[in-house]
Amino acid sequence: MTALPADLAASFRGRRVLITGGLGFIGSNLAHALVAAGSDVTIVDSLMPSHGGSWANVEGIESELDVHELDVRDSARLHEHLEEKDVLFNLAGQTSHLDSMSDPRTDLGINCTAQLSLLEACRLDNPALRIVFAGTRQIYGRPRYLPVDERHPIEPVDVNGINKTAGEWYHLLYGRIYGLPVTVLRLTNTYGPRMRVRDARQTFLGLWIRQALADEELLVFGDGRQRRDFAYVDDVVRALCLAVTSPAALGEVFNVGADGHASLEETAELVVRLAGTGRYRVVPFPEDRLAIDIGDYYADDRKLRDALGWAPETGLEQGLVATLDFYREHGERYWGDG
Repeated sequence: MTALPADLAASFRGRRVLITGGLGFIGSNLAHALVAAGSDVTIVDSLMPSHGGSWANVEGIESELDVHELDVRDSARLHEHLEEKDVLFNLAGQTSHLDSMSDPRTDLGINCTAQLSLLEACRLDNPALRIVFAGTRQIYGRPRYLPVDERHPIEPVDVNGINKTAGEWYHLLYGRIYGLPVTVLRLTNTYGPRMRVRDARQTFLGLWIRQALADEELLVFGDGRQRRDFAYVDDVVRALCLAVTSPAALGEVFNVGADGHASLEETAELVVRLAGTGRYRVVPFPEDRLAIDIGDYYADDRKLRDALGWAPETGLEQGLVATLDFYREHGERYWGDG
């Protein structure tokens, strides 16, 4: 994890921070950065096997964290962890689009109902708590135009997108009506060390990383020409932290994108080349995936850049090299885990 810039790190020194989903991919990278900055970090995570949370993600900083195995749907237990906190990074969520279609009630409970319960607890217990919610580009559905800016219609193509939309709108509503200081970041294909690589539940790119390093075949669905932007996790962590420190972020929604975009086939080719092992093949979409595929997507994130002074610092090739290096060293801890 690249350290936060000195001025940004200084603004978190001594802050009491709660990260929901903090043993997961983005949450654990954020925890590493905040511990290094001198924050007092508490994590709650359900450690549900399908969601990517893993103790391996916080190796080296365990003694500096206050970690609680807790499902965000357990609102009664969550209350006690909100008191006397300065910042809440609300990253807990169910991310699998296919799982949301096969088990919609679980997705509803985690991505929608639990979010409302959490906000109610914040309103009652700590209304000054600074909240940053991790939203998703999935809420836009199939883009009507590219790049996609924050004014694009909200047209989810799956249950996950609908519930994430509701979770986002609950945050914005509680900000407007009750004055909770909230910001929403709509994240695109985030990747990097500590992401789930066991399967494609979190991101297909994680699965490709594992398959390439195992000298296996990567499957590229469709015609391979669908374009995506990929945000390296360090850049996303900086965006999350900037959202806390800038008054311009209050009550706002921001896309978080990347510099440039690539087709899926170009991305698979790059992964295989950088890994030096593996191969890829373009195959037709499985029927269940085709039904919820969004086609091309890449974000217009000028609003974030202009308001918060953020810009991505890690290009796709550089980020993939760092990710491959991480899993070459630590992969055995992740192949069958988060």
